[in-house]
Amino acid sequence: MRRGVGAARQRGYHVGMYHSGSRRLQDRFDPRRLADRIDERLVHDTIDESDRAFIEQRDMFFLATADAEGRPQCSYKGGDPGFVRVIDDRTIAFPVYDGNGMYLSFGNTLVNPQVGLLFIDFERRTRLRLNGVASIDEDDPLRAAWPEAQLVVRVRATEVFPNCPRYIHEYKLVQRSRFVPTAQCATPVPAWKTREWAKDTLAADDRANDPSRDVLER
Repeated sequence: MRRGVGAARQRGYHVGMYHSGSRRLQDRFDPRRLADRIDERLVHDTIDESDRAFIEQRDMFFLATADAEGRPQCSYKGGDPGFVRVIDDRTIAFPVYDGNGMYLSFGNTLVNPQVGLLFIDFERRTRLRLNGVASIDEDDPLRAAWPEAQLVVRVRATEVFPNCPRYIHEYKLVQRSRFVPTAQCATPVPAWKTREWAKDTLAADDRANDPSRDVLER
């Protein structure tokens, strides 16, 4: 179970997370003391065993990135439970699967490695934030652990902390995506890649060019 706000955390060196904009609003609405207490007690730069268990049980997260000019992107990343791995107490890793070819998020990390990840358990209404510095490697030795992974992203944590769950809506899992690559079966092709507007633009090695693959709308 996640520790509450009143429980101190053992942590390594952590740089304060607030800037002048945060402070201006904290002073306007008077929660500066609470914000400082949260930063002191809950924000840390290491991944403890509770964090590890939470992260490795998730089958999705939201990823925030920005380009060199600060223009943002926020994307959803999904996989099977455990597709995000905790490598050590400061590092996580996850795969880059085939997508729409835009590479907005991961292109951003090549020019600005500062990233933010939000992990949510919608059934238990719990969430965890992890900010850090990302690196991308096509030759990462972990790549073979994820079928069809194009790249591996590693994130060195700078801030790890739970969030208040009060506004999380409770959802139940109905079905995981059938497009998540596994070693047990061939990954189906998304139907949009077979449309007239897209199919002549596909990379030569795109699996959508394989007529033996199943094609699914979703």
